[in-house]
Amino acid sequence: MNPSVPDREAIVHTISATCPTCGSVELHAERLLLVECTVREWSYYTFRCPGCREDVRREAPSSTRRLLLRRGVEVEPWHVPAEALERREAGPLTADEVLDAVLQLRDPATDLVALACAARPGATRPAQRLEAFDRPEHPDVC
Repeated sequence: MNPSVPDREAIVHTISATCPTCGSVELHAERLLLVECTVREWSYYTFRCPGCREDVRREAPSSTRRLLLRRGVEVEPWHVPAEALERREAGPLTADEVLDAVLQLRDPATDLVALACAARPGATRPAQRLEAFDRPEHPDVC
């Protein structure tokens, strides 16, 4: 191996991203997560800003997705069930339906994760994969 030629694996690429607070920031690929949705317009990437430590979420159009993939950013698939995309023929929610939902959500005995999982068997959701950024991991119970 020629010491004057850098090893391709040793070259670390940085990715420019924009934080709404700090402006332009430089990140390594492992500091970003690309969430690719089955509805392409809903795909996004996320990172924790190294300056202000805020979590940032940005839309990921196809050109951005291609760039992030080439740079080795981790991808998490997000499958939206077909039922969620169907047009609903039901009318708007009534005041009673909204009140019932609020009361159920306020009840400390309501297990919201179990309720959501029961409503959509087999549904998947993007995991909160920010443990590398000093956030405790929340296990997915579904």
